[in-house]
Amino acid sequence: MVDSHTPERPSADLPLGPTDSQTPIVSEPTETGDGQGPLQSSATDEAAKVVNDVLHSDIGVNLLLNRLKQSITSARDFASYLKKRSALEEEHAQGLKKLCRVTHESIRRPEHRQGSFAQQYDEITRFQERMADNGINFGLELHRMHEELHDLTNNLERGRKHWKQTGLNAEKKVQDAESAMDKAKGKYDSLAEDYNRARTGDKQSGKIFGLKGPKSAVQLEEDLHRKVQAADADYGSKVHTARTQRQELLSNLRPQAVKALQELISECDSALTLQLQRFASSNEKLLLNNGTSISPLRSDLNGHGPEPHSLRDAIWRIDNEKDIREYILSFSSKVPPKHAEIKFERHPTLAPSQQALPQSNRQSQPYLSQQPPSAFASHVPPPGPPGSDTQGLNQPNIPDSQPVPEKDHSGPPQQHHYPPPAFGESPQSAGPPFAPAPYSQPQPHIQPQATTPGNSTGTYPADLPPLKPVFGVALEDLFLRDGSAVPMVVYQCLQAVDLFGLEVEGIYRLSGTASHVSKIKAMFDNDSSQVDFRNPENFFHDVNSVAGLLKQFFRDLPDPLLTSEHYAELINASRIDDDIIRRDSLHAVINSLPDPNYATLRALTL
Repeated sequence: MVDSHTPERPSADLPLGPTDSQTPIVSEPTETGDGQGPLQSSATDEAAKVVNDVLHSDIGVNLLLNRLKQSITSARDFASYLKKRSALEEEHAQGLKKLCRVTHESIRRPEHRQGSFAQQYDEITRFQERMADNGINFGLELHRMHEELHDLTNNLERGRKHWKQTGLNAEKKVQDAESAMDKAKGKYDSLAEDYNRARTGDKQSGKIFGLKGPKSAVQLEEDLHRKVQAADADYGSKVHTARTQRQELLSNLRPQAVKALQELISECDSALTLQLQRFASSNEKLLLNNGTSISPLRSDLNGHGPEPHSLRDAIWRIDNEKDIREYILSFSSKVPPKHAEIKFERHPTLAPSQQALPQSNRQSQPYLSQQPPSAFASHVPPPGPPGSDTQGLNQPNIPDSQPVPEKDHSGPPQQHHYPPPAFGESPQSAGPPFAPAPYSQPQPHIQPQATTPGNSTGTYPADLPPLKPVFGVALEDLFLRDGSAVPMVVYQCLQAVDLFGLEVEGIYRLSGTASHVSKIKAMFDNDSSQVDFRNPENFFHDVNSVAGLLKQFFRDLPDPLLTSEHYAELINASRIDDDIIRRDSLHAVINSLPDPNYATLRALTL
């Protein structure tokens, strides 16, 4: 007979909390001396117990892993902020230093004010340079903080991944063992119930067949008894394994993971707090250094060494009166001698005895009197009837760079004023046109008439020899030859455009007549001092040809007006972003042009 005693099932009760060998993670608080010691200690002990229970529960490891991930993310965000702030501070400081360097170089140029202004302005930029140095140091400090936090977060991330794998694997191993134990228990319970029914004689419907045929009740009972014993041994083994692994988890693996994760969290949070404190200290240091740079502290030097000056002191030391006085005194040795008394001296050819001239000579004489002299020197106007006002129309607009002789106010002007001739009327019948005549297009069938010295008939010669060439000659050579900073061709063309071309549509855009341009060019190449464009007949009433002639003159220059030497400087100056610095740079380049180029450019623009 088989033993009818039912085998005893091993106990499946496993410990669910920390064992006696575990040490609480949260330390017990001590009593303080603020008068609330017992109550506060009791509340703190209760909170510490709850925290310890949560950390050593099944969710403790996952909870700390998520908290560590939050700390690492916050540290990385602050490190990224430090990196961007460092780049901004460095860019600002480098830009400020570059601006100060350019200002240092610009203030030393002769076109700037000198004296106390230049000295103190240079000192002001020194203050800004010191502030830029403070900004560079602040940016470097932020960059170091960024690198430290970046390295720390990388190390903490590696530690988090390690303990995530170790802790979660231990938890999963225990869960797998408990799951296997539950399966073994279910199989054991089922076989035990079948064995109990077979032993008590509870017959099931139908016959039980084995491999060799139907089984008897005794054979069935013995078979079930063997299976129950095997299931009992397997279930006991699974229970022992699960108990051992849980005991190992609760006493060793989980506390290690919890403690390591807590240390990583504490390290990350402490490092982030430290860097925040350093950030606050660096900001305070930056502001303090900038403040002491602008306004140094008044320390007691006991009379030793100079007293430090502030930015306000540097501005107050600018003496405008002294600067202008020293500037004027610097030119005391260059004052020219006093001029002789100015007197009016009539030219012998304009003596009263010679005023009775033939009609043809009187017609050409006013043109001669209106010609601007060589090198823009003064020319005494011919006598005229009292009360005539021809100053604004008959006198050339002499450039500012040329000396203009003073007029004799002892008597009324002596120059005649003739009305302009009507269209188609010959100048011999109307007199010389001193006032600007209305502009009209040239008519091909009319032979233009003009008066030039040596040509009393009033027609242009077919070919004028280039006695004094103007086109294709450098401005410097024209200046040395004629003694005029502004070439006569430029002066006459500008005068013609001002008098007759301002109301003409397309001036400087529409082309003139090629034959007119070539004839006028021949006149200037022959003797530019004898050309007078106040009379529109001298340029065929074609002001567009005058504008084209002026453009051709500048095209034919061997060296451009702004010179090839200064081309690169002008391009570089025009690319400067700052408006004031670009203006000053262009002004400096233009001032460095040769005298004829500068005077010609000034005549064009003014």
